[in-house]
Amino acid sequence: MNGRDLVRSVKLVGSRRGLRTVRSAWRRARADARALPGRGAERARVPGPVTGAEPGPGGGVVRFARSELRIRVAVGGAVFWGWDGAEPGPSYALPGEAPDADPRAVLEPGTDGGWQVVAERLTVAVSRHGAVELRTPGGVVLRRELPPRWWEPVAGGDVRWVQRSEVAADARFFGLGGRAAGPRLRDGSYALWNTDPGGRFGPGDDPLYLTMPVQLVVADAGTHLVFYDNSWSGEVSLREGEEGAGAGHDRPGASQVRMDGGPLRCWAVAGTPARVLAGWSALTGAAAVPPSWALGPQHARWGFGSAREVRRIVAGYRERGLPLSVLHLDIDHYDAHRVFTVDRGRFPDLPGLAGELREAGVRLVSIVDPAVAADGGNAVYESGRAVGAFVRDARGREVRGEVWPGVCAYPDFTDAGVREWWGGLYAERLAQGFSGVWHDMNEPVSFAAFGDPSLPRSARHVLEGRGGDHREAHNVYGLAMARAGYEGLARLRPEERPFLFSRSGWAGMQRYGGTWSGDVATGWPGLRASLALVLGLGLCGVPYSGPDVGGFDGSPSPELYLRWFQLGAYLPLFRTHAAVDAGRREPWEFGPEVLAGARAALVERERLRPYWVTLARLAALTGAPYVRPLWWSAPGDRGLRDCEDAFLLGDALLVAPVLEPGVVRRAVRLPPGRWYDTVSGAVYEGPGRVVVEAPLSRVPVLARAGAVIPVRGADGGPELEVWAPVAGSPGGGTVVRDAGDGWEPVRVERYTSRLEGGRVVVERDGGAVDCPVRVRGAGCGGSAVAAGEPAVDGLGVEGEGEGGGGGEQGVAGRLVGGGGRRERGDGPCREEPEEEQVAGG
Repeated sequence: MNGRDLVRSVKLVGSRRGLRTVRSAWRRARADARALPGRGAERARVPGPVTGAEPGPGGGVVRFARSELRIRVAVGGAVFWGWDGAEPGPSYALPGEAPDADPRAVLEPGTDGGWQVVAERLTVAVSRHGAVELRTPGGVVLRRELPPRWWEPVAGGDVRWVQRSEVAADARFFGLGGRAAGPRLRDGSYALWNTDPGGRFGPGDDPLYLTMPVQLVVADAGTHLVFYDNSWSGEVSLREGEEGAGAGHDRPGASQVRMDGGPLRCWAVAGTPARVLAGWSALTGAAAVPPSWALGPQHARWGFGSAREVRRIVAGYRERGLPLSVLHLDIDHYDAHRVFTVDRGRFPDLPGLAGELREAGVRLVSIVDPAVAADGGNAVYESGRAVGAFVRDARGREVRGEVWPGVCAYPDFTDAGVREWWGGLYAERLAQGFSGVWHDMNEPVSFAAFGDPSLPRSARHVLEGRGGDHREAHNVYGLAMARAGYEGLARLRPEERPFLFSRSGWAGMQRYGGTWSGDVATGWPGLRASLALVLGLGLCGVPYSGPDVGGFDGSPSPELYLRWFQLGAYLPLFRTHAAVDAGRREPWEFGPEVLAGARAALVERERLRPYWVTLARLAALTGAPYVRPLWWSAPGDRGLRDCEDAFLLGDALLVAPVLEPGVVRRAVRLPPGRWYDTVSGAVYEGPGRVVVEAPLSRVPVLARAGAVIPVRGADGGPELEVWAPVAGSPGGGTVVRDAGDGWEPVRVERYTSRLEGGRVVVERDGGAVDCPVRVRGAGCGGSAVAAGEPAVDGLGVEGEGEGGGGGEQGVAGRLVGGGGRRERGDGPCREEPEEEQVAGG
């Protein structure tokens, strides 16, 4: 919290709290000075020359004069290496024990006195002085880790280290958690310390709430991900390379990771982007699948103030015919801001309100902060004290901080017993009628007039019985809280999948839910940062996220609000939200033109709900994020690697949001293939750059030729929307139907599409097409055939259906028995002549 934000907080809550933040910062500084003495003289160390090696499961140990390196290739292809005896576990990033070693990978002598481990997808080559190279099966170097360097206090203490690496000159860096300046990470330094930026942030602010030592590197030679499994505070410095620099020689890209302590250990996965994310998901755990209602439109505001206001907001959506799935209650619904309480004056019958809203199709979600008001009248605090739940300092006293309820204590979520206690407290939230929770302020935050707005770095944590201090526990605090909440909700309501998202977290947090942007600043830069965060987090394995639509802290113009709303409608977590003093975020508050545009975005979001359900399931099954960069299927396209203002939604749709004021047409760089404007029907050929229409009423959305997309039909039932494929280039799609909000097994359906004899043929692998099919694109208002297996009884069944062409042309249809084929259309599907690459083509 800087001076500007301290003044703002004092204005909001009074000077008394402002003075307490000064005392809190002073106490934290004094505690750290007492418990964390200076490092004193240090001794530098490098591995030295190689002295020998010992093969082991999946690799082995290479010994050097002053260190040793353990290498292990895991089943599935991920590669681990760790210095100074570091093992893969224990690790907060992994869901349990490390994966088994691949017995096919063996340690063998390399060249020039080094050693190597050859695996199916990577070769790990170790030089005689400790450099580690990751090579493709063809021998191309993806990454070169230079010999590390350690600094050891002469008097003893925590060892800090630095690891420098080189990548190809054409490589681009992504990842490192939630970075507002991304998704491509340019030259600069990025802190690894989860931080509340103090009220609002924009593209220039770093670090933010969710940092991860995860790098995804994309180059012509291939894609790879590296994860430095260390939760201590640190810093990553990046520098992109340059081709032909210095007498025609390439200057490689460079990465430097500095950590203040903890092990030097790393995991790497290589392959196509899809394979890399699949390997990362297999290593760190499958993403939690949100219930289908959490994929619909959501609304929040800090400051609803009363049940009456909540009813008014929901009624406003219903009266205007606007879909709404979820409404969030912020800290103002608590009694004096105390977690797991209710202000009975403002919300006299919260369970009744929740039931009333649920009957109208709207779920309630509650904010949950970790800080517990530390006073004798607080039942949650008293129960926590009874089980020794709270973080203590080096002298054994409870650590206190200043948060919304006042002076607070902090549960130690790195203690399994505390997680179980905390998870049990969610019974109160469920009894109040809430269907899910969102975790806030869990970096964790302690308001401070100066310095780091968190706990003392010397604060003690259990760390699963190992013991340690806040320097190691801080970055995993939000992750461990999410685990406590998720596991508690699963125990309390085992028939339903928990819905939880968290402002802070770390590698592996996708196992327990998603995240959101936090307090993104209202403004066009904040809009751009919103997209950067979602894309970057998806590449770190967190597929479910989204921003505060409209920004958190200010009053957006009607144009800015609508453009943000339109972007949010194509992001996984679609939620409006704002601070108590930032004005309203209801669509009707911005005039009739904005309302019309917002309605169109909401209706399309709901029409695509089956597609969102499919993407959520595929994220859990394959690790692929819902929202993907344009280079996802073409990482070798350098133009796409540098494109940051558009994205893919799954494999089928390309979304080109408007991120600047006054724009009604915009350029879009297309991946390879044919693309259709989903509104105008215009046809574009990729790869290349095109100009598309972007009126205020909508943002450009393009569909890939041949795509098979599950949508909600006009009657509310499932329907397949097929975009006409190109002759000789079959398409397809995957469908996972909504099996409910529990743990029911799901069925993955795979469809193919092709142009055959002037007709679009749609087939389902291993089964019949059992829902209506609508063909769109290239003026194809005509013939489509949906084919499947023969009917079991061999009898003919007749049925009617509707189809569509390049725009909304209807076609007749009948289901013919015996062959299980659904034929649609009454005319040929013609191919359009090549279009000029401009809007309206």
